Amino acid sequence: MRQLDLQEYQQSGPLTLSSAELESLVSESRNLGLSIAPAEDGGYRLTPGSKVGAVEFDNLSVLIRPKIGIPQLLSLACYAIGRVRFQEKDFKFPEEPALADVLALALARYARMAFARGLLHGYRVEEEALHTVRGRIRFDEQMQRRFGIPLPVEVRYDDFTDDILENRLVKAAAYRLINMRLRSPKARVGMGWIAGMLDNVSLREFPPKDVPEVRFDRLNDHYRRVVELSRLILRHSAFQSSRGTVRASGFLVDMNVLFQEFVTVALRDALGVSENTFRSDKKIPRVTLDQAGSIKLEPDFSWWESGKCKFVGDAKYKDIAERAVPESDIYQMLAYVTALNLRGGMLIYAGEADTAIYHIRNTDKTIEVASLDISGTLDDILANVGGLAYKVRRLRQGAPTALATASS
Repeated sequence: MRQLDLQEYQQSGPLTLSSAELESLVSESRNLGLSIAPAEDGGYRLTPGSKVGAVEFDNLSVLIRPKIGIPQLLSLACYAIGRVRFQEKDFKFPEEPALADVLALALARYARMAFARGLLHGYRVEEEALHTVRGRIRFDEQMQRRFGIPLPVEVRYDDFTDDILENRLVKAAAYRLINMRLRSPKARVGMGWIAGMLDNVSLREFPPKDVPEVRFDRLNDHYRRVVELSRLILRHSAFQSSRGTVRASGFLVDMNVLFQEFVTVALRDALGVSENTFRSDKKIPRVTLDQAGSIKLEPDFSWWESGKCKFVGDAKYKDIAERAVPESDIYQMLAYVTALNLRGGMLIYAGEADTAIYHIRNTDKTIEVASLDISGTLDDILANVGGLAYKVRRLRQGAPTALATASS
């Protein structure tokens, strides 16, 4: 199997590709966020977009490295999906394997920690036809299905079992990783150990866009890390090829989506408000720019009180340290604050950039630009989010957070 090593947003050198390899890459280019262009001296140049990770299909193994380290990426992703404070050291292993192996080794580590107290059990409602009465008789079903025949009896009962959601998620994640052709022997052993421990647990398929959340309390809190890591794996690991008959295996993260999700969750936590108050783009009421309601707007996050929006913002996975803020982003934010009747809004960029406030001509509106460096440790990043939270509160109150440094 040929391996292609690429870097996020960085054009590769000229690559010689067979016709079959080129066809495979073209077919998967949309899933991979990959652009393919002929090279001047022959061959092809590949340029990844915002999707990073590793995927195998046909006879190709494509590795797209993130600009930040893999441990940093995974710690951000785990915090975004379940507020779990993984640190970089949790994903660092001496053999420095591929991304799937890092995930497998981490999953095995946290599964051993969680299972050390024994497998988690819980009650599950079962409905069966039995020859003995257990739990409650379902009289309506007994009459409809058995026509008065006494046996078997339609019953409903609570079963105390290890075949519960938490264990199903861990088992599904382990099998998803097993199908990724793990290179590390230690990682393969770890996934086999999880499969053996969860032998009596149902193997369920969880679509990436429909991975259920788990509520944690004192009874299952020791499962938090392994469950949230499992949910991360299931959310980003499998996708159906555009060709329909070929299924690619791997782990891909869209950094645009990850940055947006992380900023939303981290700001909400720093502000100390609920999900219903500081909402993601999926939780806001319908917002339109025109009175007819035909131009829909979807800001990344917004602050709502008593049915009214008090603040709006967007997270942009763009490094603008050495270039100007894209004018299209300013126009987009201006549309948000206009439609929501706010005095200002905030654009948060990944990386390091100078703060700027744009006062919009002939209006009372301001657009503030801020940045969040995600190249440090999780603790450093969350500390910087605290500074952004202060600015958000000021904008919510209708005041810009600094003197004007730009105008438009």
